[in-house]
Amino acid sequence: MATPSAASRPAVQQKGLMAADRRRRIVGACGMHPDHQETLKRNRVVLAKQLLLSELLEHLLEKDIITLEMRELIQAKVGSFSQNVELLNLLPKRGPEAFDAFCAALRETKQGHLEDLLLTTLSGLQHVLPPLSCDYDMSLPFPVCESCSRKQLRLSSDVVEHSLDNGDGPPCLQVKPCTPEFYQTHHQQAYRLQSRPRGLALVLSNVHFTGEKDLELRSGGEVDYSTLVGLFKLLGYDVHVRHDQTAQEMQEKLQSFAQLAAHRATDSCVVVLLSHGVEGSVYGVDGKLVQLQEVFRLFDNANCPNLQNKPKMFFIQACRGGAIGSLGHLLLFPAATASLALLSTDETDRGVDQLDGKNHARSPGCEESDAGKEELLKMRLPTQSDMICGYACLKGTAAMRNTKRGSWYVEALAQVFSERACDMHVADMLVKVNALIKEREGYAPGTEFHRCKEMSEYCSTLCRPLYLFPGYPPT
Repeated sequence: MATPSAASRPAVQQKGLMAADRRRRIVGACGMHPDHQETLKRNRVVLAKQLLLSELLEHLLEKDIITLEMRELIQAKVGSFSQNVELLNLLPKRGPEAFDAFCAALRETKQGHLEDLLLTTLSGLQHVLPPLSCDYDMSLPFPVCESCSRKQLRLSSDVVEHSLDNGDGPPCLQVKPCTPEFYQTHHQQAYRLQSRPRGLALVLSNVHFTGEKDLELRSGGEVDYSTLVGLFKLLGYDVHVRHDQTAQEMQEKLQSFAQLAAHRATDSCVVVLLSHGVEGSVYGVDGKLVQLQEVFRLFDNANCPNLQNKPKMFFIQACRGGAIGSLGHLLLFPAATASLALLSTDETDRGVDQLDGKNHARSPGCEESDAGKEELLKMRLPTQSDMICGYACLKGTAAMRNTKRGSWYVEALAQVFSERACDMHVADMLVKVNALIKEREGYAPGTEFHRCKEMSEYCSTLCRPLYLFPGYPPT
């Protein structure tokens, strides 16, 4: 066989380079560049621990890097660490633009320290692209370091080592199921909780604030959100979520949620508020306040008849008058109110008619307009009943939050509910949460926050034991 002449070798080599470029282009069109994959691989653990996904996923969805189905798949995972791992598994398969879009999304969601980490790793890789031939698609973007003077939000490396909270991120939750024997011996005296889903749950989580109040980033707030969403899904609830809402958006979402017709077919309801705030109110991300009394009013017997006689659970993760500040992993942040009461002490509760309530005869003590004529009346209910609200801390004190594991209160709540919902009613579980919080203390040597304490509490207008009966009756 004839061999190429010396004159023809450069042409052959040039064709070989062009063929290699074409192969590289085809690979790039189908998947992420190997250097980008290696960069993600080398930083996988850090990303899995520190990524804040709520807003990030929306940016990736907008850029067509992930689909709606992928977002749901990620959010279905329990705990922020598992959700982050799922995203990291998907990214290398999402095409040549995925890495750049991911870096841009990190920058746009105030996670620039992670973008810097990725770009530093990328620049240090030994494997680099050779000069590309003219048929390479030069429209594909390449990541560059931004030199703008944006504020960098960084987590110090000693955050976890100096914390009494050992571990990085929330544990993987597993809810113990209720046994048939326990259900049979307790369900008749308790609130009915058999519907599928058990009820609707709304989680409002504010992490990034933009208003004039200069409220700081709630690092660790994403962990609380992931933990509670996972917990209530495991307990059988249909969970609705909203992130970084203004005060008006919060009020509108709460009102529309309270008016959902689906409440009529379910047996209970859950509302969770995670934000900065002050005593009696929580902040929207715009620095404006939502009154907690207004939140309770939206779900009372007058304004939410579909939830009459059904248990309604509220959980407020926030301080109640403590000053805003930060020190290492211990962050202080305000919100809440100490009472469910909607009426002033001198105001008479006129009550409301029960929806589809049983008619009953007037009691002998009632005056009648026509003697001897018995009138049938609608059953009356107090304006507010069948509610229980858990607060992270006492009035006038601060709630503690760890940037890795989330707040003390939410972590305790998840631990107790996952272990004891199978055989303990909600009020007793909140007592156990109180006991766990009572035993904890902060660790910040040399500061006023060293060995600081927190005490949670709850208030209730429940009229029966509220058992969640997880997993029963079986599907």
